[in-house]
Amino acid sequence: MPENLSDQSTHGEFSPRQTPAPDGERRSPARFVVYALIVVGIIAGIFLWRSSRQKAQAQATAQANDASKRSVPVVVATAEQKDLPIYLEGLGSVQAFNTVTVKSRVDGQLISVNVREGQEVKQGELLAVIDPRPYDVALEQAQAALARDTATLNDAKLNLDRDAGLVKDGVIPQQQYDTQKSLVNQLTGTIQSDQAAIDAAKLNVTYAHITSPINGRIGLRLVDPGNIVHATDANGLIVITQLQPIAVIFTLPEDSLQPVLQRIKGGFPVQAYTRDDLTKLADGTLLTIDNQIDQTTGTFKLKAVFNNEGRTLWPDQFVNARMELDVKKNAILIPSAAIQTGSQGSFVYVVGQDKTAQVRPVKVGITQGTVCSIDSGISTGELVVTDGQDKLQQGTLVDARPGASGSTTPAPPSGSRSQAPVSQAPGAGGHQSKGASH
Repeated sequence: MPENLSDQSTHGEFSPRQTPAPDGERRSPARFVVYALIVVGIIAGIFLWRSSRQKAQAQATAQANDASKRSVPVVVATAEQKDLPIYLEGLGSVQAFNTVTVKSRVDGQLISVNVREGQEVKQGELLAVIDPRPYDVALEQAQAALARDTATLNDAKLNLDRDAGLVKDGVIPQQQYDTQKSLVNQLTGTIQSDQAAIDAAKLNVTYAHITSPINGRIGLRLVDPGNIVHATDANGLIVITQLQPIAVIFTLPEDSLQPVLQRIKGGFPVQAYTRDDLTKLADGTLLTIDNQIDQTTGTFKLKAVFNNEGRTLWPDQFVNARMELDVKKNAILIPSAAIQTGSQGSFVYVVGQDKTAQVRPVKVGITQGTVCSIDSGISTGELVVTDGQDKLQQGTLVDARPGASGSTTPAPPSGSRSQAPVSQAPGAGGHQSKGASH
């Protein structure tokens, strides 16, 4: 037995000093390898990220350098010294100076319409005819009654003359003479009534021939020939509108009332423009001002009259009525599109002789439509950028090109009143929101 034990101890099968190792201890080398790989991966990722970032920054710097060397195309305008008219403007509606709905004044069948739709007619021109035969017959009857009653009156007058001699001789009593005299007076009244009936019949015959009461233009026909019309019909036969002269009713803010009242005595010129303020339609004169202010809108109404020789104004047409209130002499003008607004005020981009854009603070005076005056910051002859400002910053090289937006000719204002002056300084940033000063 001791030998067997010694053999077993020699082979290590039952030796207490050689027990199996735990699983965690057997896997520890593999875990270490995994951790090492993860750390290596993180380090490699950081290295690659920093390398790509440095490459992107280098590319951006190169692009910025290239961009700084390239010129940016912009549209420019020249600051000019001109007189700037100051206008008052209000949205208005054209109204015919006179509008007449022609109606029948007698009953009957409409047998003819003697004018075309859209035709120009003169006052007194024949428009339509209602069957006049019934009224001709009535006229003849009235004339016949007058002839009959005239003969009766003449006979009564002869009897009255005879009775006058007989009553003097005492042949007939005074009462009989007085009765004959009353008969003569009665027949005289009948004659007057017959004459009135004749005049009424003639008037109806005249009414059967409808004529134009004004000079104007015929609208669309409301009743066709052949229909029976009545004097009590709600609708008329024809509508005539007077286009020469023609009126424009427009409104202005109540703050403008006193300046307008001061100028109206000398005659206030008024121009009518299209709704987009691009085309002048006609020149006229202020006729009158309404006698009250609309408290709901804070405006008052004005009426201007236009000769409208070219038929450019049409009833119920919307127009912009413009009145020149004053003129600002020798103002420095630039397009309002050049004005930029920053956090600290208004500024413009000025193109220098070195063809670079420079930020220039400005003090905006009065804005009238697409043009504004500059009180300070710009000199006559300088170039200001009117389009392409979103690509500019201080010192950017530009390719200046004149364009349509560079016009400094005073244009109609786009608002209902003259613009208020603005006094501000430029912002510090290079890219600012674009907009005109109001």
